Amino acid sequence: MQARRQWTVENDGARLAVFEYGLPAAPMTPTVLLVHGYPDDHTVFRSVIEDLAADHRVLAYDTRNAGASRVDSNQERSPLAPYRLPLLVNDLYAVLASAETGPVRLVGHDWGSIQCWAAVRDTRAEGTILGFTSISGPDIGHLRRWFAASLRSPRRWLLAAGQAVRSTYVAFFQLPVLPEFLWRLLGPRYAKRAGTSTETATDNGIRGLQLYRANLLGSGVPAGGLPPLIGVPVHVVVPLQDPFLSPRLTDGLREEVRDLRISAVDGGHWWPAENSAAFCRMLRQNAAPEQALE
Repeated sequence: MQARRQWTVENDGARLAVFEYGLPAAPMTPTVLLVHGYPDDHTVFRSVIEDLAADHRVLAYDTRNAGASRVDSNQERSPLAPYRLPLLVNDLYAVLASAETGPVRLVGHDWGSIQCWAAVRDTRAEGTILGFTSISGPDIGHLRRWFAASLRSPRRWLLAAGQAVRSTYVAFFQLPVLPEFLWRLLGPRYAKRAGTSTETATDNGIRGLQLYRANLLGSGVPAGGLPPLIGVPVHVVVPLQDPFLSPRLTDGLREEVRDLRISAVDGGHWWPAENSAAFCRMLRQNAAPEQALE
């Protein structure tokens, strides 16, 4: 689907490609911001965009160093510095500011969801974000607290071990050279699944590795006491066949979110892209009346 409008946002050393679909901005037109994950760009939402664009203003962007977005090289900074989570959150709010939109609903998948969790914890969320739908991307702080709580309880050791096994790829991504080499081998296969070119799939996979290297192991995100309660309504969609994330990662989340809904679906990690009609129907059905998408 062709974007109705496209522009570039410059923020913190990044040039972000932003895309607008569907209806033009208007006081009564609901606006949704779609934030993609790894190793994708915004086109992973193409079928979702086609569905929602009929009666919504749909915003999407290629996140820092994915797709058509780029990060400027700066010899004075650490190579990982441009990919820290606070900068990703600033990107999200810069995109919203550039779109001159009223309050929006966020939809985040995978790393897009991780970024959105940090965004709804930000003080800028109040009056800006009406709600957040999370798919297959936990809040990093909650993930650390979940592991810490599980390790303190022998009854939950198997849960923690199971999630650790699911997350072994995270440790692999910290290695030099090998992950990049693997992406050059697997790029054609992933391109077929993603409906994109081998060059794009490989490029996104390699460039996005910095997200894992900058933000997970040794990221500095605390696992300590509970942070302030999230005031933005959150809907967590849990694909039960996701090979990377345990459905039990939502344990304890109700203590962190004032208004939380959790929906389990029989699908895998890319369930929204593979079942866009059901996903869009869920978005509409779970919107509160004052936040309705239709």
